[in-house]
Amino acid sequence: MGLIPLFVIAVLRGEPIKALLVFAAAGLSDALDGFLARILDQRSLLGAYLDPLADKLLLTTAFIVLTVQGPSSTGVEIPVWVTVLVIARDVLVVVVALALALAAGVRDFPPSALSKVNTVFQVAGVLLVLISGLDGRLNAVALGTLYATATLTVLSGVGYILRANRMIAEVAG
Repeated sequence: MGLIPLFVIAVLRGEPIKALLVFAAAGLSDALDGFLARILDQRSLLGAYLDPLADKLLLTTAFIVLTVQGPSSTGVEIPVWVTVLVIARDVLVVVVALALALAAGVRDFPPSALSKVNTVFQVAGVLLVLISGLDGRLNAVALGTLYATATLTVLSGVGYILRANRMIAEVAG
């Protein structure tokens, strides 16, 4: 989470290389942290909440900042509608999880496989947008990845709704 302000500053200053390095450092530190927690069996309840929160904050911030101001005048800017879909789906997941907890007592609502694929595409989309600020030849690939991300975002959102309905039906029994 501490790298998010540095990422925003780099993007707003039009420094795609710095933004790319900060985003990559945040991703690598998150992966290393998770790996070490598993290997050393150092999992905690606080970490279980903070890790996905940090991931979502970084990705949401990246989508917003790269929508408002792309990495350069030649790079791809994330379309507003893609960012709205990404944020709306995240809000939907939180609301569905909260509703399940309050209405049905469901406390465990782990991410689906499709949601994990969606996250990979979100990260790839941000990386490709940043790289496209350095090499415009990747603009089409970046844009294609963003469209795929939008599709996966909608599909995973619908999947969460269907899964929540099944869980409520099982509890209501």
